[in-house]
Amino acid sequence: MIGEMDADSVVGYFRGKSILITGSTGFLGKVLVEKILRVQPDVKKLYLLIRAPDAESAKLRIQTEIIGREIFHVLKEKHGVQFNNFIEEKICPLLGDIIYENFGLDNAQLEELSKDIDVIVNGAATTNFFERYDVAFDVNVLGVKHVCAFAAKCPKLKMLLHVSTAYVAGEQEGIIPEKPILMGETLKVGTHLDIESELILVKETMRELKASCSTEKDGRKTMKELGLKRARHFGWPNTYVFTKAMGEMIMGNLPIDFPVVIIRPSIITSTLKEPLPGWMEGIKTIDSVVIGYAKQTLPFFLVNLDLIMDVIPGDMVVNAMMVAMAAHSDDQQVQVIYHEW
Repeated sequence: MIGEMDADSVVGYFRGKSILITGSTGFLGKVLVEKILRVQPDVKKLYLLIRAPDAESAKLRIQTEIIGREIFHVLKEKHGVQFNNFIEEKICPLLGDIIYENFGLDNAQLEELSKDIDVIVNGAATTNFFERYDVAFDVNVLGVKHVCAFAAKCPKLKMLLHVSTAYVAGEQEGIIPEKPILMGETLKVGTHLDIESELILVKETMRELKASCSTEKDGRKTMKELGLKRARHFGWPNTYVFTKAMGEMIMGNLPIDFPVVIIRPSIITSTLKEPLPGWMEGIKTIDSVVIGYAKQTLPFFLVNLDLIMDVIPGDMVVNAMMVAMAAHSDDQQVQVIYHEW
């Protein structure tokens, strides 16, 4: 059971493992990559799927957007002059994107990669609440389908962990039971969701925009409004959580014969203590409030002291992810486990 696992057994699990991570340039992705490398230097390989025009650009993105960040200073101090060699040995950049089948990798790359992967962590997502519908659909819905299809080709895969969001539950109040979102299930009574129809709608709208020679600005506005309209039609407050919910449906509807964990964090904010207390990157969601308070440009803010603030530090989410991976690997049957924070 998860509660009975100690830190040593969790850390030990990652020894000798090859892990494919999508979304590694995002905030949570960086925290995960750093944590695995710091606590388990004997991990075999971290394959990081990176969007870039070429292999050199992919390496540069890893250097500047991941390894070069302040969060890696503790690891650099630990390895000293051997740090770059350590990173070279452990991190393998993969030039690709989850919006494409097989991530856009060629057959030779695909075959070699699939044979080596033990664990897949799908953290890639567009988290913009009001993203263009076509973009959000490509990443948050079809991307999940492509990740699962690749996972099915990995003969030694031990488990797949998918990062979702607690807000797939929409704006419901009270106690919300942890359960899978069934294909076609919506949050508004009297509606039924057909993902294939939504895909057709996206494609037809894009065709109409192209046929009418719409400007890029008009096209962007139309697709953003469409995403919001469809989300609210089915009971979700915005395009982000709507497409993340569809991604979960896709995952639950595919013929999967390996353990799956879907983790649903709430609002992810700065690290609590590991590897640096209070580390954050960019100003997203509630971060502006945290920074405003730290700099005293916002000396106070109104709260209801009887309520719990729905935020979770990034390092706590990563800890939960690592425990979930270690606890649910090699299950004899498919289990979809939901962890909400």
